[in-house]
Amino acid sequence: MRLLLVLLTALLLPTKAALADEAAERGLAIATEADQRDLGWQDSSASMTMTLRNAAGEESTRELRVKVLEVSGDGDKSLTLFDSPRDIAGTGFLSYTHALKPDDQWLYLPALKRVKRIASANKSGPFMGSEFAYEDLTSSEIQKYSYRLLGEESLDGREAFMLEETPAYEHSGYTRRVVWLDKTMYQPLKVEFYDRKNALLKTLLASDYTQYLDRYWRAGRMHMTNHQNGKETELLWRDYQFRQGLSDRDFDQNTLKR
Repeated sequence: MRLLLVLLTALLLPTKAALADEAAERGLAIATEADQRDLGWQDSSASMTMTLRNAAGEESTRELRVKVLEVSGDGDKSLTLFDSPRDIAGTGFLSYTHALKPDDQWLYLPALKRVKRIASANKSGPFMGSEFAYEDLTSSEIQKYSYRLLGEESLDGREAFMLEETPAYEHSGYTRRVVWLDKTMYQPLKVEFYDRKNALLKTLLASDYTQYLDRYWRAGRMHMTNHQNGKETELLWRDYQFRQGLSDRDFDQNTLKR
């Protein structure tokens, strides 16, 4: 009997390894397809309303403008500017996303009239008091994660792939995230974020997608819920524009100061 168990174990081990390899290969293939479908838009700008909601249900609202520059062979560059409320108007956030090396990020604080560089170890911190972390606001380069297909599932009537994504870069605030990726748009419908103790930290729901330039899908609404502190942040996007001729000069520290 002991010999039979040893033989069965020896036969099953390669099967489990093969299944794990297949799940990883399929996960990477799906993530790569999503990345390829979202190439070539060059640059974009949009306006956004950010609503913060605490555990007691009290709300505060902020108005922002966001510009993004697509970078070939590296991560995107983005510039976020706060227009209101008055106490944070003029605050700016500049980000250069990279694949595996630390992202470059700066914050301009008008009260101090200076640009502050954000340390790599602080990327998991909350962005301007919201439930979005600094690392949530950068482009998801393929090399930043390892992938595994968990399965397929219907979410609100839409068929989706379930991908587990494990950060490959240092200083991430997450052990992993689980993404429900729409099979038609290849855009996320839902993302679960797991903290460094592998406990569910946050859930992001993305909806109200619109297609631009007959190819590129963008969510009109993003709702992040923090399950550990009871807070929520909602982003409402509008006025998307693409291919405006933006360049690197529109995404430097001098622009951030202005």
